Amino acid sequence: MEVKETKSSSGYGKPPWIFKGRRTIFTYYSLHSALYQFHLVKAEIAKAVIPKEFKLVEAFGYTLGGFFLANYNESPVGSFDELVVISGIVWNPPISHAWASRVYVNSDEACRHGRKEFGLPSQVATFSKSIKAMSSRSKRRSNGLMSSSHVDLGNESNKDIQVVEINCPVTTRLFDIGLTSPVLKTNPFKWMGMGPTIKISLPSFSGHTEHKPELLKYYCEIECRLKPTSPARVLGLLDGEMKESLEKRDVSISVMFSKPILALEFNCLKMQVEPPVVVSKGSDHPSQHGLQSYHS
Repeated sequence: MEVKETKSSSGYGKPPWIFKGRRTIFTYYSLHSALYQFHLVKAEIAKAVIPKEFKLVEAFGYTLGGFFLANYNESPVGSFDELVVISGIVWNPPISHAWASRVYVNSDEACRHGRKEFGLPSQVATFSKSIKAMSSRSKRRSNGLMSSSHVDLGNESNKDIQVVEINCPVTTRLFDIGLTSPVLKTNPFKWMGMGPTIKISLPSFSGHTEHKPELLKYYCEIECRLKPTSPARVLGLLDGEMKESLEKRDVSISVMFSKPILALEFNCLKMQVEPPVVVSKGSDHPSQHGLQSYHS
């Protein structure tokens, strides 16, 4: 199989492209520079958007998907937010790769670069951030592993991020991602601080789009301080009928609302991305990534 590098777009300058995030992901409250949350995704959902030449990594009818939420304080185009929806993991010996069904960014330049350089299903969106305090013994509901809690959590605050897709002339309110940051006496992760410093490589496939009909492969080389954290809760910003309609059209909606099993904080993030390489020629019928129905 022929592998060749793609040409870089001029807007981002010469590769490699560097992205950085400090501990304060959002300027008015302390969090992490990125959150990687793993979900159990039904295999039938993932197979609707993953190229047929790939074998889905699955067990008991599920694959591993989720989302990557980040704020880059520094990048080739300045500061911006990003939400990457990962539909599943595909096997390409000798390692597995992630497949993204949707990417939301609040930067026009980042959206264009993702589409034209990496063949990503990028869309421009707004990221609205707010914070509110919660009572110390309030009952919390979540789509996480712990659905409720009556433990005295001390002072607790909810950080909400609303993601609204901009698809002129229509805007679609999609997700409300709640990040709870309790200050608790029994915090099981408190002793870890920001976590140990590690270096990891995250391999991904992309392409099969109208901008990049070829199948591409790229790596995100990450250096950060990593630690586990409580899963974020994801709520819909749509009414029932609209949500059902979008779930049939856009697989990323279903992935976001699937069951989380693990969440990781990426503190003091530095990410280096090299240009993608072409691993196969494009098909005559590029996939629409998240814009495919898995319903028969």
